[in-house]
Amino acid sequence: MTMITPDGAEPGAPDPELAERAKRRRFSGEYKLAVLREADGCSEPGAIGALVRREGLYSSHLAAWRKQREQGTLAGLSRQRGRSKADPRDQQIVALRRRAEHAEAELAKTRRVVEVQGNVSALLGQLLEPRGANQSTER
Repeated sequence: MTMITPDGAEPGAPDPELAERAKRRRFSGEYKLAVLREADGCSEPGAIGALVRREGLYSSHLAAWRKQREQGTLAGLSRQRGRSKADPRDQQIVALRRRAEHAEAELAKTRRVVEVQGNVSALLGQLLEPRGANQSTER
């Protein structure tokens, strides 16, 4: 006895409304070259067909890969795709620039503090000066 859910599907069965999307296969340049070397070494009749079946490939794969090899583009496929890694010197330069900017900001802050301290000292000196000393020097 099989159980049927209210929507009419068996539990655990894939949903017939959703089609699974096929994933595109990707082959590395090293793999392509290895398969081509093996195919080039096949001398018996039917050996290439057996290789293609064993690897799960199509003969059109071999034809396209041979064309790429002749054009010289197959060797370039072995490189990894995407952004190349940043030069560590560039990272060091960025870090040093940040440190320099931070140090310059701290220096500017320190200069302002020294300037304010000088102004405060001058004001306190004027306030604490004896009044008689100011009057005698002004005349």
